[in-house]
Amino acid sequence: MNITQYFKLAVKSLRTSKMRAFLTMLGIIIGVGAVIIIISLGNGLQKMVDQQVESMGVNLIQTYVYGRGDGTTMLLDPERMYELVDDHPEVLSGVSPYVTTNARVRHGATEYERTTIYGVSEVMYKQDTQATLDGETLAQGRFLQYIDVERSQNVCVLGAYLAQDAFGGDALGQTISIGGVPYTVVGVLRQSGDTLQEGGRDDQIYISYNNALKLMGSRAVNLYMFMATSRDTAAAAKTVIDDCLYDYYQDENAYYTMTMAEQVQMINAMMGVAMLVLVAIAAISLLVGGIGIMNIMLVSVTERTREIGIRKSLGAKCRDIRSQFIIEAGTTSAIGGAIGIILGILMANVLTNVIALVLGTGNDG
Repeated sequence: MNITQYFKLAVKSLRTSKMRAFLTMLGIIIGVGAVIIIISLGNGLQKMVDQQVESMGVNLIQTYVYGRGDGTTMLLDPERMYELVDDHPEVLSGVSPYVTTNARVRHGATEYERTTIYGVSEVMYKQDTQATLDGETLAQGRFLQYIDVERSQNVCVLGAYLAQDAFGGDALGQTISIGGVPYTVVGVLRQSGDTLQEGGRDDQIYISYNNALKLMGSRAVNLYMFMATSRDTAAAAKTVIDDCLYDYYQDENAYYTMTMAEQVQMINAMMGVAMLVLVAIAAISLLVGGIGIMNIMLVSVTERTREIGIRKSLGAKCRDIRSQFIIEAGTTSAIGGAIGIILGILMANVLTNVIALVLGTGNDG
């Protein structure tokens, strides 16, 4: 007998007991489909992270300043960071202190207790991408400018929730009270959350970092957003920042600096480990499916002893019988794998479109 005849016999055997053949292939179908879906979604998530980084800027560097923690008052003056940028224009193009605080926000008789206030500089907004360093874009007006920060002027940029709830969407030029001080609205951010709600992503205000520090009653800035001159100079810029902070604190634990490239590597490494675990779990289904096929083949040998005996009496050799069952097992695995591949690709496409739709809706708001 040739291979074609073996294959025809294998297909005939599968047709004879369709349900048993389907259940035998089920483990292979699930395993192959799961592996394809996991790998596809993992690659999609990595691409999404890369796109997010590109939108924020691959030359972004974040520096966290903790201080020495020994009870001393070695506060780092933001002016020192501005001087660092001026001294190294070949690798650094700008810096923005980043202060997060809460204060009493009021418009008329309405008080907003859950609004997050961010204190930044004009560098926080990138003119080339028309977005902030954390991905926010303007719907109306402008962002903070150099003169606003330099003179600590009482101007602000509102999130979409406050602009809608407090001013009915007509916020430009209006006044809102922050910590008992009236601020003029010069800009409104585009909605970025799924819904406009108090305490949500769009319930925020940007003001000058000097004003934010006054609201906090503090002079300590714990986070700085640096901009390297390019992707290629980000590593050198990080070295310059670290050297400056070490000279100031004489303690490597007093600060922590991370480039966007390092953040991407860290995220991708974590996602890679998670994908390996998920693929390993999916591979268990493949193993179980393979064992199931082996078991069914052994059962088939027992059930078909009469058929085997007749074929041997007609001159079939042991290798012919063995080849028949091996090809039958291989055919079962191949059909199950093909179905798994098709289902995996279809499900991966469906899930990709669903996720893209959800994220798109969230971004468009």
